[in-house]
Amino acid sequence: MAEVAMIGIDLAKRVFQLHGACANGTVIFRKKLTRIQLLAFMSKQPECTVAMEACATAHSWGREFEKLGHTVRLIAPNYVKPFVKRQKNDVADAEAIVEAASRPTMRFVELKSEAQQARAMLFRTRQMFVGQRTQTINASCD
Repeated sequence: MAEVAMIGIDLAKRVFQLHGACANGTVIFRKKLTRIQLLAFMSKQPECTVAMEACATAHSWGREFEKLGHTVRLIAPNYVKPFVKRQKNDVADAEAIVEAASRPTMRFVELKSEAQQARAMLFRTRQMFVGQRTQTINASCD
């Protein structure tokens, strides 16, 4: 049996869809795993590339996968969308993530540290606060 070269993961709230492929793109597995099952499953996989759509939770999962020795590639969701071959669902999304990540010209999002994520959240919160304050001031002037 061929060894897994890339695993695409479609992240969700409760159940994750995984798509494993060998170096030539042949499908090795398609799996549906819960949050609790994911790390245990990934710890048993040979070191490979793990690809996910970039989002807040992808960064934290990515850090965990790197601790297990995997190479993590995060892709902006708008770069994955063109690779969905059929109706949009978790299985098709996981496959599209692998397809997109295997492209030699694909641009990847850098994995953020916890500190970088915290700073980004603080910045977004501050921007929101400034916006609300401006709205309040403008409303009281009317």
